[in-house]
Amino acid sequence: MKQIALVTGATAGFGKAIATRLVRDGYRVIATGRRRERLDALAAELGPDLLAFELDMTDAAAIAALPGSLPEGWRDVDVLVNNAGLALGMEKAQEADLANWQTMISTNVTGMVELTRVLLPGMVARDRGHVVTLGSTAGIYPYTGGNVYGATKAFVRQFTRNLRCDLLGHNVRVTNIEPGLCGGSEFSTVRLRDPARAAAVYEGTHPLLPEDIAETLSWIIALPRHVNINEVEMMPTCQAAGGLAVARGMKD
Repeated sequence: MKQIALVTGATAGFGKAIATRLVRDGYRVIATGRRRERLDALAAELGPDLLAFELDMTDAAAIAALPGSLPEGWRDVDVLVNNAGLALGMEKAQEADLANWQTMISTNVTGMVELTRVLLPGMVARDRGHVVTLGSTAGIYPYTGGNVYGATKAFVRQFTRNLRCDLLGHNVRVTNIEPGLCGGSEFSTVRLRDPARAAAVYEGTHPLLPEDIAETLSWIIALPRHVNINEVEMMPTCQAAGGLAVARGMKD
């Protein structure tokens, strides 16, 4: 029997690349997202091993109902890929839009923990499974305008670490993948709401691509089940942590 993977946010970027790679690796993939037409197009491209399943990560009732809403034969999820997430805005905290903060928390944190909680008991009962979460280097290294987005990814980092403690004694693995600068997705366009500004983020760089993330995830979940990769922090060679900042000439 082929293993079943559920990938959130599969309509574009990381999620689409991961879903595509896992089907080609021999998994049956439940691809979730809000844009049904994109999910249907992906299913048409990849065939019967991909199940398109519309899901809004801010809809708690839909998440709670997910296991029973899946068709027979698709309910025993072996790999959960918590990919859905977003950043909104680059304003400093004192200037930021509170609604943007709430949307990031609802999607990146609340929806992610609710879906994990719904699927985890089945993995424990079957004594097999793998929870892979897409964090970010923004959860490690602060930067101006990162405020709540970075905080949500720091939450992801600590949540996965604590899951490992809770799952000790069970053959259920947990991994947090933390990419840095990554192009080829809608991330910056959604965040900045300006295609020109979004394109400028990657100007003169060779960033990571969604396929690089999919390759990394494919390797991690293919390892023997006694091997748990706790965290993977990855950046393109054109990126490094910026160090501490100093403001000069401030008034006493």
